[in-house]
Amino acid sequence: MPLVGTKEMFKKAYEGGFAIGAFNINNMEIVQGITEAAAELNSPVILQASAGARKYAKGPYLRHLVEAALEVNDIPIALHLDHGPDFETCKACIDDGFTSVMFDGSKYEFKENIKRTQEVVAYAHEHGVVVEAELGKLAGIEDDVKVAAHEAAYTQPEEVEEFVSETGVDSLAIAIGTSHGAFKFKPEQCTRNADGVLVPPELRFDILAEIEKKIPEFPIVLHGASSVIPKYVKIINENGGKLADAVGIPEDQLRKAAKSAVCKINIDSDLRLAMTAGIREHFFAHPEHFDPRQYCADGRAYIKELVEHKIKEVLGSANSAAGVMELVNANK
Repeated sequence: MPLVGTKEMFKKAYEGGFAIGAFNINNMEIVQGITEAAAELNSPVILQASAGARKYAKGPYLRHLVEAALEVNDIPIALHLDHGPDFETCKACIDDGFTSVMFDGSKYEFKENIKRTQEVVAYAHEHGVVVEAELGKLAGIEDDVKVAAHEAAYTQPEEVEEFVSETGVDSLAIAIGTSHGAFKFKPEQCTRNADGVLVPPELRFDILAEIEKKIPEFPIVLHGASSVIPKYVKIINENGGKLADAVGIPEDQLRKAAKSAVCKINIDSDLRLAMTAGIREHFFAHPEHFDPRQYCADGRAYIKELVEHKIKEVLGSANSAAGVMELVNANK
């Protein structure tokens, strides 16, 4: 099966009240864990590479890992550039076979963001590639994206209609309170429940609702949407890690968002935590082991477990692969 774009995925997601998981990839085990889980649940999936991933693994390795996943798994897979910082990076990925790219112009003023996004959209659409852009600015750290909390800004609903109309983008990432990284919120930003667990502030669903009114039926994207699942944090800390006060986005809020216009939910930190939990746990239980196939296999198993959980309990995308492919084939 060839790579597909995201238009058909998002159409089915919007109509069905679910979201497509966009999972960041860095190595073979992560690709395997994600796609094996998606295939078993008959879910479409987006594999996305950040600037950091492309530096670490190199573009050709990532592309061929994804091509291998397509040979093994009979599900629709899109290959997406996450947080493309400039036209040159987006162009390179388009030329390299990516079916979707994100241009992140959120660091620019509104008009400059429009101008630079237009350049990417023009080239991408000429080559049959879809484009995601961003309005608003998320706090947190993810690879080369570093935004201090005081620099973060919610998306302004009054700007989205003009931005989408002027740029011609295919989907829009918005800022409604999600954040990059495993330490998304400082303790003073949260409350604590009866068990003393940090509870982050609720997402701004009022802003999301206003945006939906401005651009009805348009695909919305949430970045920084890992939940920092306590199970994996606990395993890491019990096996020599130090992740005190790591807190993420509650999964019930993400499920609520997936039932709205949010058609794509990005997940990266949770993958890193799952992989690290498996490896740390393995080393603690088997200090005599030195074969990477042993400990990486345990990390991969937790990746698969995590993605299965996300598809079933958060994204709601199970058993939608066939419907997406029917739409893809109909639009050829």
